Amino acid sequence: MADNGGAIEPSLDDDYEEDDEAGGGEGGLNTKKLLVMVLLPLLLIGGGAAAYLTGALDSLLNKEQVSEAEEAQIAQEAANMNAAFLKIPDMIVNLSSDSGQPRYLRLSVQLELESEEAKLAVDAAMPRVIDQFQTYLRELRVQDLRGSAGIYRLQMELLNRVNAAAYPVEVQDVLFQEILIQ
Repeated sequence: MADNGGAIEPSLDDDYEEDDEAGGGEGGLNTKKLLVMVLLPLLLIGGGAAAYLTGALDSLLNKEQVSEAEEAQIAQEAANMNAAFLKIPDMIVNLSSDSGQPRYLRLSVQLELESEEAKLAVDAAMPRVIDQFQTYLRELRVQDLRGSAGIYRLQMELLNRVNAAAYPVEVQDVLFQEILIQ
């Protein structure tokens, strides 16, 4: 060893001797360390599970906010229970076709409105609503109606058109009862 001015330099052998003394001379972990490493995580997990199941963690896990969200959903459902529905007469239209083969769309729709007063107002504007629907539907092609994305686009377009025709009344949703393409 080199002389470094009187300072004692630890050697690797000193570390092994300390481990042997702490480990009881077995060269590995003693039983106390093993118990702490196994039992401590089990106790923490068990204690956490017990606190969760008894409800002690509700304030930490924001259970109050979840219940507020549930209350808002219940209030929305209650508002929807007061909704009024207006059936649009069934429509059968020719679809636009490049092949010359006639294709038809049969559509049965109901409108969801927030009140009976809104239902009466839209019913009074029904000729405009049907005209808006007919002119749009006649320009559709079969490819436009394929898949759930096509049906969703159709639903959103009809909702926009009925809201424009029935303004200032707002229609909440367009509900399909039947869609048949022949």
